[in-house]
Amino acid sequence: MTERINALRASGELPRFIAVEGPIGVGKTTLARRLADTFGFDTLLEQAEDNPFLTRFYQDPARFALQTELFFLFQRADQLRQLQQQDLFTGPKVADFLVDKNRLFAEVNLDEDEFALYDNVFRHMLLDAPAPDLVIYLQAPTGVLRQRVQKRGHDFEQRVDPGYLGRLNDAYTRFFHFYDAAPLLIVNAAEIDLVSGEADYQQLVGELLDIRTGRHYFNPRPLV
Repeated sequence: MTERINALRASGELPRFIAVEGPIGVGKTTLARRLADTFGFDTLLEQAEDNPFLTRFYQDPARFALQTELFFLFQRADQLRQLQQQDLFTGPKVADFLVDKNRLFAEVNLDEDEFALYDNVFRHMLLDAPAPDLVIYLQAPTGVLRQRVQKRGHDFEQRVDPGYLGRLNDAYTRFFHFYDAAPLLIVNAAEIDLVSGEADYQQLVGELLDIRTGRHYFNPRPLV
């Protein structure tokens, strides 16, 4: 696998910007870190733990949704601005988010008037993020997401309502049903181990190295 990655890097065919996406608990940050280590890329991570409103949002969503979403929007704008000033977009990266996900969460979390305000701010900020060379969408049933959220034990996530996870999961499904801004690999992450399972992970890397355009689906092949 290493020889193939090096050959693609030398020929300029290795994707230079990979974005991993999916709902809460699906494992996107861990996969992003592992891919970065495999390819020798830098990571661009969401840093949700820096949001001071997030714990309060999970305790009282109606009251703190707007503050939470605006903080994430401004955080994303700062990340992109810093990267552009430092010219770091010239280096290869793996991100655990798409900028589009900010608006997706806002649609789920805000009422009609709040979303109109948020959308006005969003449009005026004109976030200028480059299109990824490849997007990996990790999907799993809501019950699996809930189990993984509980297992990883982040205090601010333990109050996550299963109904909210379900609505968010549905929003991701609708979003990626129409997504065509970059090559897309849809991964069934429900019953595979992309964190420590070496066979599943190596199959995934082999699959993504072949993608240049279009929409693709990944389920690991059973080992013979």
